[in-house]
Amino acid sequence: MLTNLGFDLQNKVGVIAGGGSGLNGIGNGRAAAILLAEAGVKVLIVDINNDYAQGTVEMIKKNRGEAFGISADLTIEDECKRVIDEVLKKWGRLDILDNNIGIASNSTVVNETEDYWDKVMNINLKPMFLMSKYSIPEMIKSGQGGTIVNISSISATRPKGYSAYSASKGGVISLTKAMAVDHGSAGIRVNCILPGPVYTPMVYKDGMTEELRGIRKNASLLNIEGSGWDIGKAVVYLCSNWSRYVTGQMLVVDGGCSLSYKSRA
Repeated sequence: MLTNLGFDLQNKVGVIAGGGSGLNGIGNGRAAAILLAEAGVKVLIVDINNDYAQGTVEMIKKNRGEAFGISADLTIEDECKRVIDEVLKKWGRLDILDNNIGIASNSTVVNETEDYWDKVMNINLKPMFLMSKYSIPEMIKSGQGGTIVNISSISATRPKGYSAYSASKGGVISLTKAMAVDHGSAGIRVNCILPGPVYTPMVYKDGMTEELRGIRKNASLLNIEGSGWDIGKAVVYLCSNWSRYVTGQMLVVDGGCSLSYKSRA
């Protein structure tokens, strides 16, 4: 059990934005929720798809963790406020916010449409702003600070044909650093994770050939495939007292892909 590792997360309260997952798989948010709950965190799972959120809740409860789930569109300000109201009504405090929401793109600026560019920015950045807007005041009220983890991507620093996605994930990094500076004096730590080509439902929901999966795996210097669990473990670290002296940072979790000149997809 992670409760035995000294993470000091027992009875903390967290919101996992984008904590559901399709195809009964393990996405980054679902993995983080399960592992945080195993470490003793009470977690609210938020997803635009209620079935996905409830699926994560069921997994947590099977492991005797404490969780509940709700559906919300976190691109809408009132919905974000409602989520924070719900967690306060249930547990009376908020210590952790894990922002996972995002969609992909695969076009250059020449090929991208204006509508899809706007959609990517609206989904990949706006929920992080709005959820943080309503979470931070509650963390301050507790007098004990809090922790925010934002999910970016190595595509922010090593782009390749994903212009809208790369720009949005670069924005996540800048937002992370700005919030770390603005709210550090209140004891709030803000960091972001840059996943590499991890194998999650988001990337294989439309189908993925074994050849492409192999290319993604071999892009790693370690020649291993990353998963949502790798990102979830990084989230637990950044939410725990093991990272008490870490804020405003980018934690790259990519098996060395960022350093590799191998083919990648």
